[in-house]
Amino acid sequence: MDKPKLFVKEGCPWCVDAIAYFKSKSLELDIIDVRTDPSRLPELIEISGQSKTPTLQNGEFIVADFDIDEFEDAISKNPEEAGKLGL
Repeated sequence: MDKPKLFVKEGCPWCVDAIAYFKSKSLELDIIDVRTDPSRLPELIEISGQSKTPTLQNGEFIVADFDIDEFEDAISKNPEEAGKLGL
C-alpha cells in the first residue's frame, strides 16, 4: 500500500507544523516538496485543483491548503479515513 502523500513547500510555516503533527502521530508519509522538486507541482494541482500547501492525499481523501485545526476538522468528519490513517 502506498504511503499517504504530503505536499509541502520549503519555508512554509504551515508545512513545518503539518510535518511535526504527523510525526507526533507516527504517521509515515511520502513528503513531496514542490519547491525542491517542481516536477511534482502538476500532480498537486491535478489531485487538489490548487497549488497551496500543505496538502495531504491518501487515495481519494484529500485535504488541501490546511492548518492543523482544519485538518483535524476534516478528519473528524471522515472517521473511515481516520481509521485508515491510524488517527
